[in-house]
Amino acid sequence: MEQERLDAASSSLQGPIDAAFDITLSQLKELPDPLERAKAAHSLVSRVQDYGSEFQAVRNEAMNEALRVGKVNSTQLAGELGISKGRVSQLAKGAPPERLFLGSGKVIVALAEKLEDGSLGNGRSKRVQGPVIATEDVQTYERLRELAEEVGLEITFERIPLGGNVRLNRNNLVVICGPRLSPLIEQILEGDPHLRFDKDQEGWFLTDRNTGAIYRSPMDRGENSDIAYFSRLPRPDGQGTFLYIAGIHARGSGGVIHWLNQELANAHRELKAKRFSTLISSTFDPDTLEITSSERITPFYRPEGA
Repeated sequence: MEQERLDAASSSLQGPIDAAFDITLSQLKELPDPLERAKAAHSLVSRVQDYGSEFQAVRNEAMNEALRVGKVNSTQLAGELGISKGRVSQLAKGAPPERLFLGSGKVIVALAEKLEDGSLGNGRSKRVQGPVIATEDVQTYERLRELAEEVGLEITFERIPLGGNVRLNRNNLVVICGPRLSPLIEQILEGDPHLRFDKDQEGWFLTDRNTGAIYRSPMDRGENSDIAYFSRLPRPDGQGTFLYIAGIHARGSGGVIHWLNQELANAHRELKAKRFSTLISSTFDPDTLEITSSERITPFYRPEGA
């Protein structure tokens, strides 16, 4: 019965894929202008290659898990997939499966720009050079890059311009941007039924809607510690999700990466690519701004139906 269900699911997925491919190929061949036809074909080839690598990553991770939990042995898995036992070993023992928590292709990290206030302290001012990315966010990206490359992922970053207009409808996207810098992100965060950013006369804070607990940043009391919101949020087009990280202050975002360095495998095992939200507390060295400790301080909350 289980195999029949899986075969039916595979067939229902394969049908639309084949149909869409046939339609696209037919339309492509009918383009009268050879230059436009070449450009369109080149674009589609790139997209097919990108999706191909993502499908391969999902396949390899699923093979690894099937072997790990004892669902099948390598000989049985080879028979199910129609490949050799040696090929099973080669594919399943490649990159660690937990890398899928971050992405299955080239990971894009979007970092928000902000304007410097022009202050140097002691009443002095400096010439504002225009939009910048916070030093803390650059450090967070570098630690995330190290983690991604360690698990075999390619990673790059892009700037979110002033105003926070970031293109969210993409695969393998990580956004590091506080809601105060992006009205678009602020709107999406309002859909989280469990955790939320709030602001009052004392500044920004986080609220657990389930317990009523309020989390203010210890940095606002002069301590070397911050709290960050970490989640997998829905894309506006409804066709997927993106990872989202935001500390109450910029330093807090680094705490999420510090925590992931220790817990990536466990997080992937529990969540896979499902939506969630949680809070991470961390401490840092005030001289280097490097994170020294981190811990998850709320459950992995799940949106209803996700």
